[in-house]
Amino acid sequence: MNDRVLSFLGLCRRAKKLVIGAEICEQSIREGKSLLILHASDASQNSLKRVKRAAEECGVSVLDSGRSKGELSAALGRLCAVLSVEDRGFADKLATMIASETERRI
Repeated sequence: MNDRVLSFLGLCRRAKKLVIGAEICEQSIREGKSLLILHASDASQNSLKRVKRAAEECGVSVLDSGRSKGELSAALGRLCAVLSVEDRGFADKLATMIASETERRI
């Protein structure tokens, strides 16, 4: 795995600061634990609708990871399209990494 974001997500998962799955992410947002929501670029809008609404209501940022469900799933060892980061340091670093990738693409 040569992708820095995917490697960092693996680190977050091992640190138990990453929640995987739309329903559990929504619950994490409502409980005030979630600091950042990431989703696969090919995640279904149906899956994202409730998560995005909850994130908007609670002031949690939602970012497209720029990776497919397959890439995220392979990196994390579990099928996933929506992720919640529950640590401020990890959330800030991931947001910075994704923003810098987005700037390079433009």
